[in-house]
Amino acid sequence: MKVFKFGGASVNSLERIKNVINIISTYSQEKLVVVVSAIGKTTNALEKVAEAFYQGDQENALLLFENIKRSHLDTAKFLLVTEYNAAYDKLVNFFTEVEWLLHDKPVREYDYYYDQIVCVGELLSTAIVDAYLRENNIKSHWVDIRDYFRTDNNFRDAGIDWEITSLRISGAYLPLIGENQVVLTQGFIGATSENESTTLGREGSDYTAAILANLLNAESVTIWKDVEGVMNADPKAFPDAEIITELNYEEVIEMAFYGAQVIHPKTIKPLQNKGIPLYVKCFLDPSLPGTVIHNHQLKNLPPIIVVKKDQVLMHLRTLDFSFVGEKPIAALYEMLAAARLKANVVQSGAVSISIVMDNLQEKVQQLAIHAAEQFEVMVETDLELLTIRHFTESALQELTNHKKIILMQRTPETVQVLFSSIK
Repeated sequence: MKVFKFGGASVNSLERIKNVINIISTYSQEKLVVVVSAIGKTTNALEKVAEAFYQGDQENALLLFENIKRSHLDTAKFLLVTEYNAAYDKLVNFFTEVEWLLHDKPVREYDYYYDQIVCVGELLSTAIVDAYLRENNIKSHWVDIRDYFRTDNNFRDAGIDWEITSLRISGAYLPLIGENQVVLTQGFIGATSENESTTLGREGSDYTAAILANLLNAESVTIWKDVEGVMNADPKAFPDAEIITELNYEEVIEMAFYGAQVIHPKTIKPLQNKGIPLYVKCFLDPSLPGTVIHNHQLKNLPPIIVVKKDQVLMHLRTLDFSFVGEKPIAALYEMLAAARLKANVVQSGAVSISIVMDNLQEKVQQLAIHAAEQFEVMVETDLELLTIRHFTESALQELTNHKKIILMQRTPETVQVLFSSIK
């Protein structure tokens, strides 16, 4: 049994939904668990609904949601024939679920309402895809993942209750796979013990696929994207970027840590725990080999280049020129945690510490205010951070030529260079 995950870009038009079904049909001899995200920009549109509702603008919230309803009904109408009525009934039920809430007034925190509203995007997309599968004679069973994924109530970034979720998956999900070629479900969402919808945070749909693969002991996971596979650099910024056909879990986690837009580490962990390979393949051309991510050691990887723009450098110097010891550094990390900031680079000297961070202005300002109680603080902005994994001296020279280097940090595997942005 394999797990497939299709993102929003793979279902953002009639042609692409048909393409998804074509891909699934080529695996007719396989048992598939298929995870589908919300169509296209639906999540962004639903976020605007949640914002309008929470600000008390009920009329605008309902109007914005009406547009979302219409676009999904139009998709169903142009895509479906024999299964349209069944899909329509399911869609209307989900519309009603949100509209009941929108006719009320907010009395809880924003994140709660965000999850109740935004979660419907995945429910709508999977209702349409499921109907089209059945219309094409593919034996499919639609599942509301909220009935299986138990989470805590940390809305917008909910944690999975692995024990209860595992019992539900093994008790009810496995039989469905035995009876159907495809079990179709949603990414990104779950529910609390009170049946309140939750979302799983960044890259939640990939994470859903990984959780299911782990609990079902799947043969593999395939994430279908609009790129050929994992690249060694952003092809928009580096036209010579090349595809990496093979990576291991550790390398992908390192790439994500340094800011590469690859697979989120929380997706990797459930797969790594059971040695389940992850494939990244192109839904635009399924014949391409893509990238496989596994647990094997690799050699001779090309330089992997990550550039993070809009960085800020905070210089901290001890007030009395005493050595920077364990206590000041521990205090600094506590301040970073309190401000919810991640240090991209930390470099310390005898009496000073330098920290490179994303320029999240309010949080950086909060950190600077707190740090000023123990340090002399100076901040530089308009910076870029270059990271090269598996660097060569020639690659480093080429990428830093004519740059004003402010800070450099290197290990045998990785070099990081901070320089002024070119306006």
